[in-house]
Amino acid sequence: MSTHLERERAGSGLTAEEAKEFHKLFVQGFLVFTGIALVAHFLVWQWRPWGVTATQTSMLDHLHHVTSLLG
Repeated sequence: MSTHLERERAGSGLTAEEAKEFHKLFVQGFLVFTGIALVAHFLVWQWRPWGVTATQTSMLDHLHHVTSLLG
């Protein structure tokens, strides 16, 4: 016969309390990851804005310039 605890863990293998704790940690980790990604994207956009104008050069243009100076 299965016990009450085994029936409670049937779906995910976690109790309701364990599932709530896991969810809380998962959401916190997701928010930290998203925050770091937003800061990184902002810093890269400050360094090299994308989609602004066609007159801005790409990183490859600078690489071609440097390689022409070396070779």
